[in-house]
Amino acid sequence: MHEDAPSTPGNPNQLEHAASSYLRSAMHQPVQWRPWGETAFSQAQSEDKPILLDIGAVWCHWCHVMDRESYENPLIAALINQLFIAVKVDRDERPDVDSRYQAAVSAISGQGGWPLTAFLTPDGRPYFGGTYFPPGDRYGRPGFGRVLETMAQVWRDRRDEALESASSVMAAIEQNESFSGRDGELTLALVDKIAAAALKQFDPRNGGFGSQPKFPHPSVLDLLLEVAMNRDPEKPETSLARNAFTTTLEKMARGGVYDQLAGGFHRYSVDEHWVVPHFEKMLYDNTELLRNYVHGFQSFVREDFLQTAREIVAWLDCTMTDRERGGFYASQDADIDLDDDGDYFTWTQDEARAVLTPEEMDFAASYWDIGELGDMHHNPAKNVLYVNWTLEEKAANAGDLAQGIDWEALRAQRDSARRKLLEARGARPTPFIDRTLYTGWNAMAVTAYLETARVLRMDSAHEFALRSLDRLLNQAWDGAGALSHVIAYGGDEPLAAGTPESKVPGTLDDYAFTVHACIDAWIATGNMNLYLAAVKLADSMIDRFYDRTAGAFYDAAAPQPGAVPLGALGARRKPLQDTPTPAGNPTAVAALLRLETLSGRQEYRDVAEDTLGSFAGIVEHFGLYAGSYGLALERLLLPPVQVVVVGSGPEAARLEAVAIARFRVNKTVLRIAPDRLVPGGLPEALAEMLLNVPPPAGAEVWARVCLGHTCFPPITDAEALLEALERAV
Repeated sequence: MHEDAPSTPGNPNQLEHAASSYLRSAMHQPVQWRPWGETAFSQAQSEDKPILLDIGAVWCHWCHVMDRESYENPLIAALINQLFIAVKVDRDERPDVDSRYQAAVSAISGQGGWPLTAFLTPDGRPYFGGTYFPPGDRYGRPGFGRVLETMAQVWRDRRDEALESASSVMAAIEQNESFSGRDGELTLALVDKIAAAALKQFDPRNGGFGSQPKFPHPSVLDLLLEVAMNRDPEKPETSLARNAFTTTLEKMARGGVYDQLAGGFHRYSVDEHWVVPHFEKMLYDNTELLRNYVHGFQSFVREDFLQTAREIVAWLDCTMTDRERGGFYASQDADIDLDDDGDYFTWTQDEARAVLTPEEMDFAASYWDIGELGDMHHNPAKNVLYVNWTLEEKAANAGDLAQGIDWEALRAQRDSARRKLLEARGARPTPFIDRTLYTGWNAMAVTAYLETARVLRMDSAHEFALRSLDRLLNQAWDGAGALSHVIAYGGDEPLAAGTPESKVPGTLDDYAFTVHACIDAWIATGNMNLYLAAVKLADSMIDRFYDRTAGAFYDAAAPQPGAVPLGALGARRKPLQDTPTPAGNPTAVAALLRLETLSGRQEYRDVAEDTLGSFAGIVEHFGLYAGSYGLALERLLLPPVQVVVVGSGPEAARLEAVAIARFRVNKTVLRIAPDRLVPGGLPEALAEMLLNVPPPAGAEVWARVCLGHTCFPPITDAEALLEALERAV
């Protein structure tokens, strides 16, 4: 057996040909990394070496720590090169690989996360694993060097034990990912059980769910809003759901988990008060939270929800988008390097004082709680900015003085302080932005922007969403059936054919979210090509991922005939849990139900109902992680509410605004021009609903409300439309 030479700046390892930002960051490490693929597995089998698998992400702080401590250590790298075939995977680029080995390591160690460190047989079956390992024994964890030698010795001298462990772990993956629960009934009571499970974990003092760490759970928030808006208002659980939704949105937006200067949410909070976050910012968190705040404003007309939504869009526009060509970037790192912990986002008193006037500093110290003693362990002087007292609370605390407060002056002082702090922060080295355009996450962003554009009347968001979807369809879709997981790397054009990363196939999530984006874009524009694209993609999604024998969708397409999946990819997986993006199966169901309403195709409903039925007996146990399932089940069980506004001008806009008010998951609002009321101008079922009814005599603007297959007479004024909507609900 030969030993691989360590890589150097002049002698990079095999990751030099990668396009992923995470993989390329490791190409000069002395470990002889290989990308995931046939070549690495063939070499492991020919040399009879176990595989060391590292799965991480460019935004992951502890991945960078382990890189510096271990993978950039020449002695540890030499040990790896001698004893293992080393494979590195970007979890954003290969979610199919990540999800399976996460399940494996959780079965072995009881925990998962990133970096994921797994030891595999040469054919890719895991026999041991964990997450972060320090270079030497500490933190109650064995040193990585000792782990490497032990795992190599196990493969060399106790192979039967390793193979037995690998077999049991693979069985655990299969069991973990093969949900079966057809003994349950598809009822609204099941939706209420999911909501009740979430409400049991609601933190009424701080908002959110559970204690620490605390994640936002956007799908469950929308489910609670759905329950709050569309259940008996006299029932206590209805008001509980409303309170959980509004309190969580309010507390998150006030917390340090929200970037008080630039807008946008960090990934999660390490404490229950939302004060100290993990500072990386993910596209998917911000698009789904944007929808929460838009839905909250849509339902409650709260100015704070409106402001947060606008600020999220402003941050995305400024930092996370390719303004020229369209497209949304994947993530922003937390740190500049390993010696800081969110220093870009945090402030000492002296740093703030150097930027602000004395009056502004007095205001900022109180408003954002900037003290001598801050919040960060690595530097106790560093403060995470969060809203300690709102302007209203500051006024209330002033007692009788509140009557004399100049509100405009107070807001101007806040805005001036924010502007100066943000400008000063902009002069700091900026955390790395991964400019990869992932298909599913971009589709989520398109949907979020189109909803925002409509509810908040933001034409710029509308235009950018359509440009981004156009790029997605042009670069990631072949126009027939095949969708790629990546639109472009680093914001550039797609890689040339034959480059390994250009062949990452689309997942169930990619297809399902893109179907939604196409439907939303059709609603926004009336362009029938977008509707037809949604139908093509949905048909392809069913063909590639749907299990016609046992029901429900796999997350990845079946291998080609004769092909042997690499490693744990042989485990078929049917995603049910929101982790943290909405799960693939309920997302696909929701897309199909939307298309069934428009097209009238019964197959879409049959597949959707069968898929939800596959999990009905077990889903209530997933609680917080079943929000998207609950929303999809609402779509299935409640008749769709369709509102079509025909015409243009101020009166049409007024009718549309009335129709949009109040969030309801199964409500569709369309505004169309009269010239679209012709054969071929609308989807099949919608055309049947509209073309057979003459418009009101002499009316230039009118609306029609349909509940399921029952339609009310045409309506010409806003009051009558509001009454019809109340009857439909």
